[in-house]
Amino acid sequence: MRRFDFTAATAVVTGAASGIGEALAHGLARRGSDLVLLDRDARRLDAVVAAIRAAHPDRQVDTHVVDLADAAATTRVAEDVRTRHPRIRLLVNNAGVALGGRFDQVTLDEFQWVVDINFRAVVQLTHALLPALKAEPGSHLVNVSSLFGLIGPPGQAAYSASKFAVRGFTEVLRHELADDGIGVTSVHPGGIATRITENARVGSGVSVEEYEEGRRQFDKLLSIPPAKAAEVILRGVERRRGRVLIGWSAKLPDLLARIAPAAHGKFLRVGLNRAAGDPARRLTTSSPPVPAARQPEAAPATDPAGDRA
Repeated sequence: MRRFDFTAATAVVTGAASGIGEALAHGLARRGSDLVLLDRDARRLDAVVAAIRAAHPDRQVDTHVVDLADAAATTRVAEDVRTRHPRIRLLVNNAGVALGGRFDQVTLDEFQWVVDINFRAVVQLTHALLPALKAEPGSHLVNVSSLFGLIGPPGQAAYSASKFAVRGFTEVLRHELADDGIGVTSVHPGGIATRITENARVGSGVSVEEYEEGRRQFDKLLSIPPAKAAEVILRGVERRRGRVLIGWSAKLPDLLARIAPAAHGKFLRVGLNRAAGDPARRLTTSSPPVPAARQPEAAPATDPAGDRA
C-alpha cells in the first residue's frame, strides 16, 4: 500500500476542540488537508477553527457540534457529513471519555455512557462514513484506543472495556478493508499531558477524597505533549502503520502484557507507584487511576490518551 497523501484530502476528526484532536487538526492543515471537525464544545471548537484559518487561510474547515453520547444526534451529523463530503480520505475517531471507580462503585448508566461515546459512536461513524472512504482512493481509518486498550487496570472497567472493544473492532476492519485499499490504524496513547484529570467524571460510589488522591498522583504521569502525540499518529498514518503506540508509558506495558499476560499487573503497579513518586501508596488499589484522554465530546471525563473527550 502506498504512503498516505495528505495533500488536498478531506479529513474528519472527532474530539477536535482540544488535546490530541486539536493537535491533529493543526497537523493535518499543515500537511495540506481540508478538515471536518466534530466536538461537543462549540466555544473551544470555534477557537481551534479560528487559529487554523489564520495560519492556513487556504484550508477548508467544516465544523459540527455534536454530543456523541446521543445516538440520534450522531446519526444526523454522520448523514450531514456524508452528504457534504461524499469522498473522505481520512477518518480519525479520536473523541473519548472515561469513568473513574471500581466496577462496584459505578452505575450501569455511567458505564453505558462511556461505552456509547468510546465504542458505539466509533462504530456508528465508521459505518456511516465507510462509503465515503471507499469512494476515495488511498483512504485511511484511524481509531484511537488507549494504553488501557492494551492492559486493564483496576478502577477502569468501563474505559478499558470500551477501548479493548475499539482495538478488536479496528483489527477486524484492518483485515476486511485491505482489499478495498483502505489503511486502518489502531492508536494506543500513553500519558498525554492534557486537561483530562481536571475534567474527569467519577463513579457515583467514589468518595471525593479517594478521587482527588488518585488524580494528584496520575497528574505526574501525564508528560507527553498532545502535539507530539499527534505527530506520531500522523507519521503512522503516512506509513500505513497498523498499530501506533505513543510513549514508553504505552510500549512498556504492552511488552509486559505480551510476556506475562496474567502476571504483568504487579509489575505495572510498582512502576506506576515509583513514577508517581509515592512508593508507599498503591495507585491501583483504593484510588482509581485517572486516564489520559482526548477531546471534549460529552460530559467532562478522562481518557488514558491525552485529554477530555
